[in-house]
Amino acid sequence: MSAPRIAPVDPPYSPALQTDFDKLMRGAPPLLLFRTLAQNPRVLSRMMAGGLLDKGSISIRQRELMILRVTALCGAEYEWGVHVAAFGSKAVWTPDQVRSTKLGGASDACWSLDEKAVIKLADSLTQTKTVDDALWAELKQHFKDDQLIELIMLAGLYHAVSFILNATRVENEKFAPKFPV
Repeated sequence: MSAPRIAPVDPPYSPALQTDFDKLMRGAPPLLLFRTLAQNPRVLSRMMAGGLLDKGSISIRQRELMILRVTALCGAEYEWGVHVAAFGSKAVWTPDQVRSTKLGGASDACWSLDEKAVIKLADSLTQTKTVDDALWAELKQHFKDDQLIELIMLAGLYHAVSFILNATRVENEKFAPKFPV
């Protein structure tokens, strides 16, 4: 990867920015992504307000599967690695499943039926920007309307995160794994 195009802000942070980082990171050092976004504090604040990493209408596995698949398809190794590291144990991923999020797909035997549907949704939204009737019917077998809205919004949000990461070339976090090869 080439050098970052926008440098992350360095400490000491302004009191307002430090407060935002403390809320976001719960005492841990801020991620490079957030330090880069802090070049525009309004954007960082709006992103924090629009985050979907709280307890939602879907399981953590479904949420993280959508994030991993979308960021893998978008080539956002940074975000993929951060989520594998930060949420992998909570989502109880197997090594085959982690690998499949980047190199496999919905036909891989490691996925349950609802997880296959999440992968198909991520693929469809990324490739065609919509969902055909056949896939929608399949999704409706596994998810309620509120869950589908959350899954679709996650896909869009993590496309945006991928865009900022790829365009600004944020360096990977040292603790995060790289894409499998």
